[in-house]
Amino acid sequence: MKAVQDLVKDEVVTWRRHLHENPELSYQEYETSEYIYNLLKTFSGLEVTRPTETSVLAVLKGSKNSTNKQYTIAFRADIDALPIEEKADVEFKSKNPGVMHACGHDAHAAMLLGAAKTLSQKQEDISGEIRFIFQHAEEVTPGGAQELVKKGVIDGVDYAFALHVTPYEQAGTMCIKEGVLCAAADDFEIKIIGQGGHASTPELAIDPLIIGAEIATNIQQIVSRKISALHAPVVSVTKFNSGNALNVIPEHADLGGTIRSLDPDSRVKSREYLQQIVKGITEAHGANYEIKWDLGYPAVVNHIDAVNLSRTVVEEVCGKDNLIDVKDPLFGTEDFSSFSEVVPASMQFIGVHNDDFGKAFPLHHPKFKIDEKALQYGVDYFVRIAEKICV
Repeated sequence: MKAVQDLVKDEVVTWRRHLHENPELSYQEYETSEYIYNLLKTFSGLEVTRPTETSVLAVLKGSKNSTNKQYTIAFRADIDALPIEEKADVEFKSKNPGVMHACGHDAHAAMLLGAAKTLSQKQEDISGEIRFIFQHAEEVTPGGAQELVKKGVIDGVDYAFALHVTPYEQAGTMCIKEGVLCAAADDFEIKIIGQGGHASTPELAIDPLIIGAEIATNIQQIVSRKISALHAPVVSVTKFNSGNALNVIPEHADLGGTIRSLDPDSRVKSREYLQQIVKGITEAHGANYEIKWDLGYPAVVNHIDAVNLSRTVVEEVCGKDNLIDVKDPLFGTEDFSSFSEVVPASMQFIGVHNDDFGKAFPLHHPKFKIDEKALQYGVDYFVRIAEKICV
């Protein structure tokens, strides 16, 4: 198959820059999805549909007859942006004030478009089926992936694959991880309801601030004393608000934070222990409480068979020296987990940094940017995965 770089190199960059200049927030990707839909309609051999208002599915059914098993594979790219004002020094900055592709979803979509165009030109060499999923709303729970799974977009799929950019590795490298890649995330908000009073007579009040401080300290025992260190989650209190006058004991205190866990059992136990701690401390002080949970994405789990395919392809695309084995899971989240729960899946990271940039700004940073040279490695990854399975 002719080198991907010769087929779509300039187009992929053009598509990515258009998407970068015109970002849209989760569940609002109307122009983004329309742009992708119209491009896909110009590629030969694709059946293009809209599973939801702001997502796109393109299906390539191979015309090659084969006596062997014919596989169905899915490639996924997310397309939503973030509520961030861009400060990156690029010529194609966001035209949408306060909205930016700061997580690389513009690159994800452009790479998958490049793969779709390349593979659509090779329909006669393909057996089986390839689905190109351009997914909405990765950044906001409950997430677009869950919705698309319910719509049946991966029914009958044998393997699913995705790439995510990382600013911490150089363009031309890819990272491989088997097993748990990203954590599950559950956010909590706690309201401690006490009894207000004058600061000079605390014995006549039920101080929610002191109770909240005790709770914030004690829930750290979930990690240190309640769950094995081999499966320990991350528990972070990130919000604590109470009172607004120096001589008044307030009526209530508000705490909030997140739990990040790597396996289903510790995920459930962490929530149960937090509930027990809050209940016990508030009852001991005669206060009341309310807890609201925002149950986020489950963990992304990479299947060994899909990872082995990814490893082989990365060695071919980037070379063995540019394949980076990732040992530890990340405590960030990704709603590709909705796919990996249903079918054998592989999500891996593609390096997008260039030393000429200087400091590598992280994902979700207003100065985040990528080396567009990385795009071609991503396109080639998807194409070669398809060659391994469907050609």
